[in-house]
Amino acid sequence: MFKKLSFSTLGSAFFLFALSTVAYAAGDELPIAGLKYFTVSVFAAGFGIAIAAFGGSLGQGMAIKNAVEGIARNPEASGKVTVTMLIGLAMVESLVIYALVIALILIYAHPQSSAIADLFAKMAH
Repeated sequence: MFKKLSFSTLGSAFFLFALSTVAYAAGDELPIAGLKYFTVSVFAAGFGIAIAAFGGSLGQGMAIKNAVEGIARNPEASGKVTVTMLIGLAMVESLVIYALVIALILIYAHPQSSAIADLFAKMAH
């Protein structure tokens, strides 16, 4: 299982790097070079949030399943299992929130933000 998981992780990382070189190798067709950076940032942020939400939801589902199984086997330990499960769920959810913060930083805090805002203002008129 671990070998299969590591192979798929390496394969997806290779695919992502190969795709990014194609994106950066394309010429400077856009009126502002920062718009290309913005576009890539939006895709990266969306992809990162999708992976974080998917992994977080899988982790939370497995944690709840195992906690319910543990409580079913030993009902006297339900208080300790519930507290530990809630702490674990908070930790998993914090990782998803960190991914959201990083995605927002990628989208809104880059060097060409004023130039891109001016371009969108010109396109709106």
